[in-house]
Amino acid sequence: MHPVRPEFVPDPSLSQAAMEALQRDIAEAARFEDDLGFSPQGIAHSGDAPDGKQTTLRTGDGAADPPLVAGVDQAFVDDRAVSAIVVLQNGEVVERVSAVERTEIPYIPGLLSFREGGAILAAFAELETDPDVVLVDGSGRIHFREAGLATHIGVTLDVPAVGVAKNLLCGTPEQSLDETYPEGTRIPITADDSVETCPDGTVIGHALQTRQYDSPNRYINPLIVSPGHRVSAGSAAALVEATADGYKLPEPTRLADSYADEAKESVE
Repeated sequence: MHPVRPEFVPDPSLSQAAMEALQRDIAEAARFEDDLGFSPQGIAHSGDAPDGKQTTLRTGDGAADPPLVAGVDQAFVDDRAVSAIVVLQNGEVVERVSAVERTEIPYIPGLLSFREGGAILAAFAELETDPDVVLVDGSGRIHFREAGLATHIGVTLDVPAVGVAKNLLCGTPEQSLDETYPEGTRIPITADDSVETCPDGTVIGHALQTRQYDSPNRYINPLIVSPGHRVSAGSAAALVEATADGYKLPEPTRLADSYADEAKESVE
C-alpha cells in the first residue's frame, strides 16, 4: 500500500507549528463514520484465548470473504523505529512485514505520527495484501487536533483505521476510569476544550474494557479506542472488542507487538 494523499506524509523536518497545522488539515479530511467493506455488526467471537497465531475476527453472517484486518505496532532500537504489520483473515495470519526507519525527532505529545509515521508507511509499502481495516497502536480522533497516529496513517493511505491506545491523551470520559469495570463496558469519551478542532460534547471514542480479572484485588485498565478514518466511534469499539477475546489487546496489534520485538532483534 502506498499513500493516496502524499501531501499528508509525515515530515519530521517541519516546525511544530507546521506539524500542528498539517494535523488540522488531516482532521478536516478524515471521516469519522463507517465506510467499510463489511458490517462491523456482523463480527462474532470464535472462541476463547487465541493461541497467538489466530484472531477472533470472523464475520457472523458467513460471508465468503471475511475482512483482512491489519495490526500495527512499533519497537525501538536506539534512534530507529521498527514498524511491524500483521494481517489476519478468518483466524489466519496471512502476511507479516516490517520496516526500519530512523526517528528524527524526540517524542512530543500529540506529534507521535511525525516520529513513527515514516516507519509505518515504509512497512505498508511492503504489504502485498490490502487490509479492509487497520488497528493502530496509538490514538485516532482522541487527540488535541483529532489527528492522532491512526488518523494520520488512515487518511494518508485512505484506509479504514482505528486507534487503540493504552492511555487517555485528551477528552473527558463520561464515567471515572479509576473504577473497576466488567468486560464489555464501554465508556464514551467526549471532546472538551483540550480538543481544539471539535465541539465540546462530541463523542470521540470510548474507554473499552476488553478483559478483567475475577479477583477484587487485581484489575485491568480499559483500552482507549477511537476512530481513525472511515470508521465510527461505535464501530471502532465493536471491532476492538471482537478481536480482543481472551486478551486485553486486540489480536492484530498484540501479534504486531510481538512481531516488532522479533524484528528488532535483526536490527544492527
